[in-house]
Amino acid sequence: MAINIDGEDLKHGVMGLVIAVVEILKDALKHQAVRRMEAGTLNAEEIERLGAALMGIDRAVDEIKEEYGVKEAVVSVREGLDQALNDIFHAATLATGPGLETRVPRETGKRRHDEKNPKEIETP
Repeated sequence: MAINIDGEDLKHGVMGLVIAVVEILKDALKHQAVRRMEAGTLNAEEIERLGAALMGIDRAVDEIKEEYGVKEAVVSVREGLDQALNDIFHAATLATGPGLETRVPRETGKRRHDEKNPKEIETP
């Protein structure tokens, strides 16, 4: 079975992935900047510079998406990544309980790191 890959589609896909990763990093930087502002660890000048830099990144990314025609590819990649992360977080919340301890099914015979070996449990 031959795989037919269109070079232009591949180019858009790769460019969409790269831009999506840049956007994710930019979002993380914005989140960190907000946390630092709320914590009071930035002075007014630093806040101004950080805001200008983040807006510059926004403009540059928007220009690149427009120039290369990859807006839809970026949206598609972001949606796919968002869904994958949602699935991971959902699975993690099902597998963890209070205190974020990992629950291990009893059928496996494994125990959590904080459980005593059944042979060590004292009986009255």
